[in-house]
Amino acid sequence: MTAGRVLLWRHGRTAHNASGRLQGQIDIPLDDVGRWQAHTAAAALTARYRPTLIVSSDLSRARATAEALAEQVGLDLVLDPRVRERSFGDWEGMTSQEIAERWPADHAAWALGGEPHRPGGESRADVAQRMQEAVAEHAAGLDAGDTLVVVTHGAAISLAVGALLGLPADWRGITGPSNAHWAELHAGRATHGGLWRLTGYNLGPTDASADWNAGPDQQVRDPD
Repeated sequence: MTAGRVLLWRHGRTAHNASGRLQGQIDIPLDDVGRWQAHTAAAALTARYRPTLIVSSDLSRARATAEALAEQVGLDLVLDPRVRERSFGDWEGMTSQEIAERWPADHAAWALGGEPHRPGGESRADVAQRMQEAVAEHAAGLDAGDTLVVVTHGAAISLAVGALLGLPADWRGITGPSNAHWAELHAGRATHGGLWRLTGYNLGPTDASADWNAGPDQQVRDPD
């Protein structure tokens, strides 16, 4: 058995997101816009799907986003540290410019898609593996008509999608979704190897319109 659908939902905005700082596993809370994004996106998500199980990273920005959905659908949260963001070690809390100034060679390698040396950082392969294992474990207890929602982080989502599609960890075909947007995957047929199928990416109440980070206003937003 496995869930028929998995949604990988990124948390709402934080002050670090707004200022372009690398968060990793630093526990940064949602800012005011992020809380609005979480509740707005949760309403859009419940209008499209009927979640069966909500699993969240234990970092507060993801947990608060997950709570906005749990309150609307009446489900309890399951916290799982395996769906935390990728650890970036000593780089966490810094802007790209600050990293480049202190570690120019490593930053250049990172910008080109390489795996630079970061004390305390995780490799892409390690994150992909723990994300894939967590999703598979939680989905395994559900039925084909069920929807699993995993509330997690940008880099973790892009790596999880690649792993669930059977792609190598060095595949870089997508970047993380916008804040409070999600990826949708459907379970593949056993005759096709049982791999997941990506049916939507960067989905949300505005599908990441240009004003999404501006916060609430009087504009009528298209839920599609």
